[in-house]
Amino acid sequence: MSTTLLGVDFTSAPRARKPIVCAWGRLDEKALVIERFEACVSFEGFMETLATPGPWVGAFDLPFGLPAAFVAEQGWPLDWRSYTEVACALSRADLVARCRAYAAVRPPGEKLAYRATDKPAQSSSAMWWMNPPVVLMFHAGMTCLRAAGVRIEPCNRRRDTRVAVEAYPGLIQKRLKIKSYKQDIVAKQTEAQRDNRKLLIDAVRAHAPEWIGCELVLSRAQRSAVIDDASGDRLDAVLCVVQAAYAARREKEGYGIPRTAPRNEGWIVMA
Repeated sequence: MSTTLLGVDFTSAPRARKPIVCAWGRLDEKALVIERFEACVSFEGFMETLATPGPWVGAFDLPFGLPAAFVAEQGWPLDWRSYTEVACALSRADLVARCRAYAAVRPPGEKLAYRATDKPAQSSSAMWWMNPPVVLMFHAGMTCLRAAGVRIEPCNRRRDTRVAVEAYPGLIQKRLKIKSYKQDIVAKQTEAQRDNRKLLIDAVRAHAPEWIGCELVLSRAQRSAVIDDASGDRLDAVLCVVQAAYAARREKEGYGIPRTAPRNEGWIVMA
């Protein structure tokens, strides 16, 4: 029996030059096979992808929640469903303004609040608004995932066969100690980054049996496309699929999310 997987390299402003890149895969006992890539140039297109009938497990490169300290400071309800509804109802500008105001009155080194998952995952604060604008990824991503009605682990465990877990490709990159591998600005793209994409995809394939209990299979054309994509979006989507596979293998153990993980903040799988 196989499991359908989805890996999503998300952007808060999808367009033709910078789409939301999705990778679909299939997992069985012997292999995780990357089947195809999909580019969503609008949120409408992304919603169509989310509407793909389950069962599937999808790993999304965006924060599923905000730091509890920041939520409490806003005077919002602390439970995930309530505060995400409030936060997503704000305009982007209003949400960023609240993050700026929170940081403005705090001393250096304590400007931002962090989630419990951020330290083990070595990820940025979910309230960061600069490049990459993580808080806007939260705002746009949660608006879509909530509207799609998918099951969001561990925040909103509704009955649905479409299961969303939080991913962070940088976790894998840092764990493998591979340097910068992507750049959206064409003038800043380098051959060294291309070499690092090759190192990263090959290292992930080498570690796949340890992480997900089977090999990771890409066609020759897919591997070339991943390496040649200087933005790193396709590679990040593949890394998200690997994190989806990690979660799917541990479905009966809460998708690999610790029981102590704060349900109101979200948790990055493999952290």
